[in-house]
Amino acid sequence: MDSLHVIALALIQGVTEFLPISSSGHLILPSAIMGWPDQGLAFDVAVHVGTLLAVLAYFRQTIINIIGAWLTGFYKKEQTPDSKLGWYIILATIPAGLAGLVFNDFIEVHLRGTLVIALTTILFGLLLGWADYLGQLSKQHDLTRLTITIVLIIGCAQALALIPGTSRSGITITAALFCGLHRQSAAQFSFLIAIPIIILSGGYKALELMTDPITYWSDIFLGIAVSAVSAFICIFYFMKFINRIGMLPFVVYRLILGGGLLIWIFI
Repeated sequence: MDSLHVIALALIQGVTEFLPISSSGHLILPSAIMGWPDQGLAFDVAVHVGTLLAVLAYFRQTIINIIGAWLTGFYKKEQTPDSKLGWYIILATIPAGLAGLVFNDFIEVHLRGTLVIALTTILFGLLLGWADYLGQLSKQHDLTRLTITIVLIIGCAQALALIPGTSRSGITITAALFCGLHRQSAAQFSFLIAIPIIILSGGYKALELMTDPITYWSDIFLGIAVSAVSAFICIFYFMKFINRIGMLPFVVYRLILGGGLLIWIFI
């Protein structure tokens, strides 16, 4: 890939990974619509590393608190809100991890088409809008009100994000809103449970790379840098303005994108 393609694809990954608009769907589109060459497995790993660095940097104090409380809970035999949150993050990761092991090959072969992306973009965009609307009509809670049931619902929703166009952050925020969390708490939990998922998916792809030596390290480091910086900026502004702007702009964007893709496919 040339540098322009690297920067463009890394920006797409960085911006869309944490917005509720589907990063995998957007990364498929350049090759499907514009005929760009496939970015390759090594580049996939690189942009995953970049987005992982971004979320770790943004939530660094929260993560330190969770790990500290989680480890302390082992020898003090008591649970704090932070240690519970650590367990909930692990629990929410299990459904998606299992689904990835079982269905990954099927999804790669049968569900990465442009039509699937268009339909899931529209369907889950409407669902996100409905969840946000209903959430404003009822009492909302923060992360201290999480329960095992709520966490499992969000975790199972995260498994659906294996389908291109769904959006991992979008479907988990949707599930969290349906379960009564307010917007900022829904987004925060969605981003926190992204950490083990990004590690697992990036690690899985990295294992496949062991038989495929990398020869274009400059592209790899450029992809990491661009995706990390763009993802951090995206998280910062999303968390800053989410309570003010709500989910409507992302719903509208998904409907326009999905509708445009359907027109491109059938006309």
